Amino acid sequence: MVMEVRARAPGKVILSGEHAVVHGSSAVAASIDLYTHVRLLIPPPSSSGSENDQLEIELNDMNLTFTWPISQLKQILGENHAINIFQPKPCSCEKLDLISRLVAEKKIPESKIQIGSGISAFLFLYTSIQGFKPLKAVVTSELPLGSGLGSSAAFCVSISGALIALNAQSFNEDRQKDSWLSFEKKELELVNNWAFEGEKIIHGKPSGIDNTVSTFGNMIKFKKGEITKLNSSSPIKMLVTDTKVGRNTKALVSSVSQKTFRHPLAMQSIFNAIDSLSNELAEIVEAPAGDELAIFEKEEKLKEIMGMNQGLLRCIGVSHESIETVVRITESEKSGNGKLVSKLTGAGGGGCVLTLIPTLLSDTAIHKVISELELHGFRCFMVQVGGKGLEVCYS
Repeated sequence: MVMEVRARAPGKVILSGEHAVVHGSSAVAASIDLYTHVRLLIPPPSSSGSENDQLEIELNDMNLTFTWPISQLKQILGENHAINIFQPKPCSCEKLDLISRLVAEKKIPESKIQIGSGISAFLFLYTSIQGFKPLKAVVTSELPLGSGLGSSAAFCVSISGALIALNAQSFNEDRQKDSWLSFEKKELELVNNWAFEGEKIIHGKPSGIDNTVSTFGNMIKFKKGEITKLNSSSPIKMLVTDTKVGRNTKALVSSVSQKTFRHPLAMQSIFNAIDSLSNELAEIVEAPAGDELAIFEKEEKLKEIMGMNQGLLRCIGVSHESIETVVRITESEKSGNGKLVSKLTGAGGGGCVLTLIPTLLSDTAIHKVISELELHGFRCFMVQVGGKGLEVCYS
């Protein structure tokens, strides 16, 4: 009988602090209810050399499947490969070199070559956590790739969570089957650490924000490597608009750094202002909002912070024509408490834009805005901000 473990991990948005966080300011990030799903299918034990003696990963959204014989993995990576699930370690240069060879031989189509590093991360996490057990992973995602919504982190978190769940089941037989469950804090920290190592393979030097939000959910404030978990007192609904404009994060970060070198005092003033907005936003989301008036006032403050934040990001040069188009379209729609407000999220230069959806805004008005945005070729997602993190399910 085939055993199955499923995991799902959310994407994320940056609510405040883009770019400024690199220069010492605070940033606030939150999970969104768009998920990457992973199914691990473990065949029953069989004799060596059978057709089940393989590792397979199926990427449903890309219609791609990659398979490696377990014997090949053992031969290239070393049959005496050490496993210590409870002590996540970085992938060594030597091992990454060997894994890259295994991925390169699959001849990934040029149009999808960006997934190569993700496949490498999968092979690293699989061999580090499970060794060389035959296994099939099926991956589907609601997150657009490369748009700043944390798709790679959600991939690493869901893969790590599902792999660790295989071990967790052995000492937690009482876990309920066929329902979504959350790990205990210790297990979540273990998943987060492994996912961070996977993110390093994909991005080189990630901040750790994306995988932390995806693992634990809700919201966090991040400053100079220190992470503070936040608890939103009431649901926040947002419209995420994917401009479908690719952006070069490295180039945008470099551009901001160069401008900081040329105008240190002016840029530091902007970073300080963004820091203040991030801290104020953190206070607002945690403040109680027990009635409609309190929710209205909370949304008004959030709108003001988002508007100022977008203005400051525009000043440092990371907005884009597509982003400003979204800002104009959403501003033209009036809600029960004034115009809608939008800001870029992530690196900017394209990517995604956030629009706060007030509680009083009608469904008709929301559909009107979405229709207008889609006429411009954009893709829209209605999301809840600050929800659950990683969850697993045993079947």
